Amino acid sequence: METTIEIAPTPNPNALKFILNRPVKKEGNSTYRSPMECGENQLARQLFAIRGVDQIHFFDNTITLTKFSYADWESVEQHATLTINALIDSHNPDYFDPDPEADRRRNLSPELQKIEEILDRTIRPGLQGDGGDIQTLNLDGNVLLIRYSGACGTCPSSTTGTLEAIRAILKEEFNPEIDVYIAPEF
Repeated sequence: METTIEIAPTPNPNALKFILNRPVKKEGNSTYRSPMECGENQLARQLFAIRGVDQIHFFDNTITLTKFSYADWESVEQHATLTINALIDSHNPDYFDPDPEADRRRNLSPELQKIEEILDRTIRPGLQGDGGDIQTLNLDGNVLLIRYSGACGTCPSSTTGTLEAIRAILKEEFNPEIDVYIAPEF
């Protein structure tokens, strides 16, 4: 099967989606911040060899690349397309990635598990489709701390429109008094 690649923007000006006509990750998603995190995913490892690539996210049939602001998209797009086409036939979309997120979620309080279920149904699909994700970190009274990952971590709309949508949905479906804040990075 000949591979086709459609390149689409995301809300993050430093992230682009490479949408393929075949799967790149059959279950779950993977976000890589360095080549050392890629495990057995050789395609991801080779994409990190492209000058300017900062993060890589695999989800369904989409690879989202986040670049450093100094890199130009023309070069990154060209090299990424060549790399994907060269390696996609040998890429196994059933590759194994350890899933620390599943372990983390099993150990959450019942309240945070409920919030994660709401986010799974409402917010997370859109974030993952654009190469990002969200984690709940802590619920203290009515204050929820979250962390974005992937392309969402550097997206300007994550601190405005997306955050407001999360607040509104959680106020309606979980607790009208809840407030949501992005945890500081350390």
